[in-house]
Amino acid sequence: MAEGRRGVRATVRDVVADLWGRRSWVVDRGPQVAVVVGLLLVVLGTAGFLGVFDAVQENDDLAELDQPVLTGLAEARSEPVTVVLTVITTVTGPEVLPVLVLVGTLTWGFWRKQWWQAGLLAGAMVASTIVSVLIKDAVARPRPPVDTMTVAGVETTYSFPSGHTIGTATLLLVVGYLAWIRRPRVGSLVVWFLVIVAGILVVALSRLYLGYHFVTDVVASMALAVAVLGGVVVVDRRRAVRAARVTKATASLPGTG
Repeated sequence: MAEGRRGVRATVRDVVADLWGRRSWVVDRGPQVAVVVGLLLVVLGTAGFLGVFDAVQENDDLAELDQPVLTGLAEARSEPVTVVLTVITTVTGPEVLPVLVLVGTLTWGFWRKQWWQAGLLAGAMVASTIVSVLIKDAVARPRPPVDTMTVAGVETTYSFPSGHTIGTATLLLVVGYLAWIRRPRVGSLVVWFLVIVAGILVVALSRLYLGYHFVTDVVASMALAVAVLGGVVVVDRRRAVRAARVTKATASLPGTG
């Protein structure tokens, strides 16, 4: 009987050790796994954008919603909603948002002393802006008809993709990632996801509601922002991988640890 109990305890110890070993494997390789996730985000975001772009070129699939949604929202406008969404679209526009990002990144760097994170955010915003401008000029898609705009002639650039949407989406996604990765938890991930999605959708809706963009414009911007987020994850986690290797090598040196 005693031998049987010892055998059971030994088996339990083996199982616990095996599970702990698996847990350690996951923890140790977390940054490597995150790099793969980042690459997947880049691929998925790029594929999503190309799918929307194809729909715009062929005027099918998602592009079939462009005119009905534009017309429906224009007919459903009300003064209070128009005022609120005009404020939102102004704050997230090229005149205000870059200033807010600049102030935020400098504050982040000086106050929290987290220049790496602040630099990642600034780099992501610059990258998304450059991508948006280059694609706008290359595709040269006209804006919706001026009679559907709340203020005709206020937008003079091309329509595809939406600069407001990609800027806001990039800002929220990257800030959410950088905040979450410090203390990754499933619960906080869900909260961040809901907040980010809500913020992006509100800004995208403002661009559609006010008549300055088509559905495909804002969806393409969301996809591009996901790709930019993937790039940020790859850069950030590769840095974490290198840091972990240096720490491990230092700890293994004689006289350390």
